[in-house]
Amino acid sequence: MNDIHIDASPQDVFALLADGKRYADWVVGAKRIRSVDPNWPAPGSKFHHTIGIGPIEIKDNTQVRSVDAPNSLTLEARMRPIGRACIKFEVEPDEGGSRVRMTEELINVPLVVRRLFDPPICARNAEALRRLRDLVAPPSD
Repeated sequence: MNDIHIDASPQDVFALLADGKRYADWVVGAKRIRSVDPNWPAPGSKFHHTIGIGPIEIKDNTQVRSVDAPNSLTLEARMRPIGRACIKFEVEPDEGGSRVRMTEELINVPLVVRRLFDPPICARNAEALRRLRDLVAPPSD
């Protein structure tokens, strides 16, 4: 689990989480968003993305499992060839801004594989939350 304080209201934070076209702007490893279902972020809706590093690209999708705006959003991301992941965002008021918690768990993956992937996933998600924060509430210079 990762969390971060953002100097913005839960509604403002959730507005970015609810914008499927912007995920490549802050999700580490997302190269581009190819399309977004018109009813995003309704349960069952998807956005189609390309992920990768350098010249390696994989086309996949992420689907909404549940939404409770502006409090939570749960997604299921396909991550071929590894499998799938359940990603949950929780947003709550926190000291004049918001506290955002991000939890990601690999689905149907052996425990030994999950343990191998947990540290890099945690580091990736910490950076993703920093990017999210900087988009929602850009630092003042």
